Order: sequence, then C-alpha cells, then structure tokens
Amino acid sequence: MSEKLTYITLRIWRQGGPDSPGQFENHVIEEISEEASFLEMLDILNEQLIEAGKEAIVFDHDCREGICGTCSLMIDGKAHGPEKGTATCQLHMRKFQSGDTITIEPWRASAFPIIKDLMVDRAPLDRIVEAGGYISAETGGAPDANLIPIPKPVADASMDAAECIGCGACVAACPNGAANLFTGAKVTHLNLLPQGQAERYKRAEAMVETMDEYFGSCTNHGECEAACPKSISIDVIAVMNADYMKAKFKNRKKLSRT
Repeated sequence: MSEKLTYITLRIWRQGGPDSPGQFENHVIEEISEEASFLEMLDILNEQLIEAGKEAIVFDHDCREGICGTCSLMIDGKAHGPEKGTATCQLHMRKFQSGDTITIEPWRASAFPIIKDLMVDRAPLDRIVEAGGYISAETGGAPDANLIPIPKPVADASMDAAECIGCGACVAACPNGAANLFTGAKVTHLNLLPQGQAERYKRAEAMVETMDEYFGSCTNHGECEAACPKSISIDVIAVMNADYMKAKFKNRKKLSRT
C-alpha cells in the first residue's frame, strides 16, 4: 500500500500571455499519493480549481511516458525537477516530503515566449530541424538493416544522440539560453550514419546558423547535459562544431575555384 504526503504547497507561475504580467499563486494539495506522477498531481489541482469555479492551470503534456518531450517545467529551479535523467512526466511525488513548498515555473528563455501559465512556444527548435534535420537524398526502398555495415561504436553514438526528445530543458538550464545540446544531438544523429554523409556538411551549416538566429552562444557551462532528461553527452556539441568548421572550410574552397 502506497504512502501519502499529508500536504504540499505549490507555488505556481500564472501568466495570461507573452505580454501579460505574471505572478506566483499558492495552492495546497492534501493527501497525495507518493506514487502519483508530478503531472497527475497537477491534474488533481486542476480538478480542484475547476470544482471551485476557477481557471485551470495551463501546462504542456502528451504521452506522459518520457518520449514526446512535451512536458516542460522548472521545478524548484531545476529543469524537469530534482531527479536526473527524468522528464517531468516521469517524476513522482515520492521525491518530495510532506510539508514541502514546490515552486513551478515555465522554461525561462528568451527564445521560448510564454503562451499561458506554464506553457511556452518552442517553435524555434522546429526551425532548426526544418533547416536540415532530415535526409533528403533518394535512397530507394528500405534495405535490411544488416546490409549496411556500420561499426557498433558509431551506431551506438548515433542512437544515443537520437534519444533527444526536443523538450528544451537544455535551453532553459543554460545561463546563455543556448540550444547547442539540442542542435548537436540532431546533427550527430544523422551525420554519423552512412545515409547522412551526402548532406553532412550542408546540414551542419544550415542547422547551426538557424540556431544562432534564435538562441544564445554556448560557453561550456555544462548545465545542458545535467538537465537533459535523456542524459545526452555534451560530446555531441564537439561533433557539431567540428562539422560546422569543416563545412565553412569546404565552402571557402568551392568559392575560391569559381
């Protein structure tokens, strides 16, 4: 039989829109199961607010399985909360104590304007993917996987990068509001595989320069890796930077020949 927290106080950010003033509101939740997820706890709070004739708190959620990257909350100043390698939807109330006051905020980054309450617009991440986060070369029908020889370390590194769920925690945690971990993961995922070689340097250049339009610069604080719910290594940033430098060198060589 699961234990219950007798009560917790939630200090939640409320804001009507990107240009509206915001403020914190305090709410008390009583008798919450330790096995409830953090988002289930917010569901319970919203049910209480609706029953009281008040407006529910707006927050992002979808799969609730740590896959979609939709959940995006700063919890007590930490992206996704106190448990490392865990998305907000997989955080459980057993990580807190009865009587705790929990501060809940949206992502705080200039590239992510607040839509309402705890929901932000993360469209700039989509712009980066649109710039080159795909393979456009015609490859015909899908061959059997074992017909393409890929060294296991390369395949493992590519798949580790592919774990990125695009939640934006790296941006929210970064003091500079940089998206280098996100962009590095998307670039590395494709650029290490044989199918990605035809557009490797074009992809790196397009994605990095689109990133620079919206986000701050990376100065190697490492907060992004610590906040990532999939524990993606900052090594992907090094891969991205190397490919970007090679892309600019190759382009200069092409221009000098024309």
